[in-house]
Amino acid sequence: MNYTHRIGEEIRTIAIFIAVIWGVFLLDRILPLETFGLIPRSEKGIIGIIAMTFLHADLKHLIGNTIPLVVLLSLLAGSQADSRKIVAFIILLGGLLLWLFGRSNSIHIGASLLVFGLATFLVVSGLLERRIIPLLISIIVVIMYGSTLIGGIMPLQQGVSWEGHLMGGIAGAITAWLLVKLR
Repeated sequence: MNYTHRIGEEIRTIAIFIAVIWGVFLLDRILPLETFGLIPRSEKGIIGIIAMTFLHADLKHLIGNTIPLVVLLSLLAGSQADSRKIVAFIILLGGLLLWLFGRSNSIHIGASLLVFGLATFLVVSGLLERRIIPLLISIIVVIMYGSTLIGGIMPLQQGVSWEGHLMGGIAGAITAWLLVKLR
């Protein structure tokens, strides 16, 4: 397999994905798109399972998710896994878990479910694969985001979907386990 070609292709895909998130953010300044966020156990909130990743409250929220998304997606880019399927599975499974178990009096938005899912995926898959490169990536992720992963699932900050972080992490771990065990 030509990893150089694949990484180049993945980097373009990452750029497009991030551009779409930023485009939706800009469009949300004109249209009330945040209403499409995930509302747990609500028929109206089902669309949020997918839409929430693209919706952000403000510029600080968007930048706070963009930077780790670029880093984590780039770390995933050179792996043997299909990045698109991993991202889709984490978004769908994490969103479904959040829809089932999240606070029903909230609209959950933001890409942090995906950020936590990717970080957890990279750590768990590195530990399960027991190969040097995935293990090194696991260590890098733990060093860069370990305290954020722990702190982010604590219900400490007002207006932060800690359940989204937790469900994203669970989805990332399940995705890693399935990918490694079914390989």
